[in-house]
Amino acid sequence: MKISIVLGTRPEIIKFSPVIRECERLGLDYFILHTGQHYSYNMDRVFFEQLELPEAKFNLDVGSGSHGEQTGKMLIGIEDVLRREVPDVVLVEGDTNTVLAGALAAVKLGIAVGHVEAGLRSYDREMPEEINRVLADHCSDLLFAPTEKSKGILLGEGISEEKVFVTGNTVVDAVCQNLEIAKRKVSVCEGLGVDDGGYFLATVHRQENVDNEGMFRGILKGLELVREEFGFPVVYPIHPRAEKQLKIFNIEVNGVKIVEPLDYLSFLQLESNARLVLTDSGGVQEEACILGVPCVTLRYNTERSETLDVGANVLAGTDPLEIVKKVGLMLNKKNCWENPFGDGKAGERIVQTLREKFG
Repeated sequence: MKISIVLGTRPEIIKFSPVIRECERLGLDYFILHTGQHYSYNMDRVFFEQLELPEAKFNLDVGSGSHGEQTGKMLIGIEDVLRREVPDVVLVEGDTNTVLAGALAAVKLGIAVGHVEAGLRSYDREMPEEINRVLADHCSDLLFAPTEKSKGILLGEGISEEKVFVTGNTVVDAVCQNLEIAKRKVSVCEGLGVDDGGYFLATVHRQENVDNEGMFRGILKGLELVREEFGFPVVYPIHPRAEKQLKIFNIEVNGVKIVEPLDYLSFLQLESNARLVLTDSGGVQEEACILGVPCVTLRYNTERSETLDVGANVLAGTDPLEIVKKVGLMLNKKNCWENPFGDGKAGERIVQTLREKFG
């Protein structure tokens, strides 16, 4: 059995890390193909080093561009590698353009596709990610659903049950494994001048939020009001896209501690010690839930509905007063919810399923 792991963004590196470690542990024949969707491989190399992962064998360095241009370049590059390497199965993870390109390139060559984190739905077709995840699910041979709920969604869309495997979410494995590494290597709170449990953490980066001036201003005003209302410092590691839009819209932010983007281990430690998280990131919603940190989502929908079901998360949208209201609600809740994303052995289950299917 030969496995190709196709990734291109930092969240994919994080969520694939448990699968990669399991392949290493078992001495399996596999290789990593990095598309360079968000950053060049050289910029992401620090991620591989921090997480103590082997290097990518191939890197396409596709870079940014329109959705069509980026996906097209990746299709060409991935197809070329797959023709030469001839793996038995291609693994993709999540909902990025890399996922769509990897799945399409493989299926057109008659190579089996395994989609990790299958069955997530926001039911918002204006999100590029929603299109990617739906298309990837419907051309995959193995769908690794994180929860029974996501399995039910797949079955409801007519996907054969024999293709669907409930494994838990690799984010649980990744948080547990990588938090241990973080504790050995970094101490971020001291450097930022905040106390454990004495600050809110904010992340805002999604296209629909930061490219829309009204929504972006609403979120930032909400963060300012949250600081005034509850007295906790609000730490906001700013995404390059958001920083660019701040300048374009000429927005001044007061009362929010904006800091440079953090490496993953520092961010994970900051997240685990926060009093509350405000975010528009799907992955951060999951991580906060797993870490027992209350979450307020700065969106009107989420594909991580399990976090809502267990009471770990609430939707606030982008209205400043609603953001303040939802923060107050979550601060008054006890963070004793049950983690809905599994027991931290998703990576093992995924690799075991591949071994059973492909020998």
